[in-house]
Amino acid sequence: MALMLTILLIIAVAGLVSSTRIIRQYERGLIFRFGRLRPATRGPGLALIVPGIDRMQKVNLQIITMPVPAQDGITRDNVTVKVDAVVYFRVIDPVRAAVSVQDYMFAVLQVAQTSLRSIIGKSDLDELLTNRERLNQGLELMIDSPAVDWGVHIDRVEIKDVSLPESMKRSMSRQAEAERERRARVITADGELQASRKLADAAATMGQTPTALQLRLLETVVEVAAEKNSTVVLPFPVELLRFLERQPEPAQIPAELLQAGPHDHLHHRSQEPAGRAGTRG
Repeated sequence: MALMLTILLIIAVAGLVSSTRIIRQYERGLIFRFGRLRPATRGPGLALIVPGIDRMQKVNLQIITMPVPAQDGITRDNVTVKVDAVVYFRVIDPVRAAVSVQDYMFAVLQVAQTSLRSIIGKSDLDELLTNRERLNQGLELMIDSPAVDWGVHIDRVEIKDVSLPESMKRSMSRQAEAERERRARVITADGELQASRKLADAAATMGQTPTALQLRLLETVVEVAAEKNSTVVLPFPVELLRFLERQPEPAQIPAELLQAGPHDHLHHRSQEPAGRAGTRG
């Protein structure tokens, strides 16, 4: 009798263990009885099933990160590229994910690959390189449309890398270098134009105020003299230049003075006082 009770107890414990399932917080359990889905979805915790009759399928509700292998394609402007991406999605309807599609992860991967090749053919190379945000949104819509019927929601899709042929990389490098050189020349030309305008304004101001020009000349002499081992060559004084400017031109000098030699001119100047003295007498 005791042996029989022991055997029954062992069978009961084994049956209890085999009929108990643990469902984690991020999972949901679906019970199939004789192949038919039971309406109640089991939440986190312990779940009991009938051994040999029921079968439980667990569905993960966490966000799944799925890398999309690099896809070869030709852009709209006939450039061969290789693009890879990553898809973030999660199950929002465990029943559809288990019943509507055989393997929802494989199905999402296939749709992501075909959508990526499609977006490559509809885009230019510049869009793939500079406007990825809009392309990511387009990919998300293209993948999410069929995935909704499978109980899957696409959180986001991101293009990871765009690989170009080596010849195209060299061409783009030369183009970028030419663009940088052009910008540098434009900046240099603008700087020279602004500097010339400032110099013209300064020259006009100093021309109206000669004293400012003299002060600037003195400042320059002081700056040069402050340097060691420097030889300073000073120009003519400004006052001397003004004196020469005030001298009469050759057309204003009497003709007899121009014809007479230097000695005659001096003799004429020496005779002038005597003549004046005789006149006075």
